[in-house]
Amino acid sequence: MSKPIAISSLLQPRAYAVRALLVLSAVVMLGGCSGQADLHDWVAQEKAKKGVPIQPLPVIKTFETFQYNDQGRRDPFSPSTAELQPSGSNAGPRPDENRAKQPLEMFALDSLRMVGTVGAGASTEVLIKDPGGVIHRVHRNEFMGQNYGRVTAISDDHIDVAELVSNGNGGWMERSASIALGEK
Repeated sequence: MSKPIAISSLLQPRAYAVRALLVLSAVVMLGGCSGQADLHDWVAQEKAKKGVPIQPLPVIKTFETFQYNDQGRRDPFSPSTAELQPSGSNAGPRPDENRAKQPLEMFALDSLRMVGTVGAGASTEVLIKDPGGVIHRVHRNEFMGQNYGRVTAISDDHIDVAELVSNGNGGWMERSASIALGEK
């Protein structure tokens, strides 16, 4: 019969190899630290180099002061007196809610296009094309656009429209607009 082999005897050669490998790596690492003379020489050379001269600071421009002399006037960032009308006030323009809406009041004013005029003088009609491609004949004082726009003047190359828009305080104010011939 053969003699059993102990496990500890099998592990001993491996332990010696691991120890030898650790000692060898420590020697190599310590040997690499000795070459710092080159590093010190390079740092000294870089410090000895002359740097690029710094450009002088730019001259600061002086600006002319402005004297604001309109302290007694209305602040342009606050609402005007027309916009500050109380909501219960009957003064100022108001849309007629009881009248029947006309066909061109379904469309925004900027979606309508003037394509021409028919007639002359007081009987001049303007031809307006809606977004659906339908052409409508419009006379002076007829309504168009979604903001209660009323045609105030017709000329050969444009029409003038007076719209009623809310001022944000329950009142209304008039705003003028125009549509030019061929404008989209």
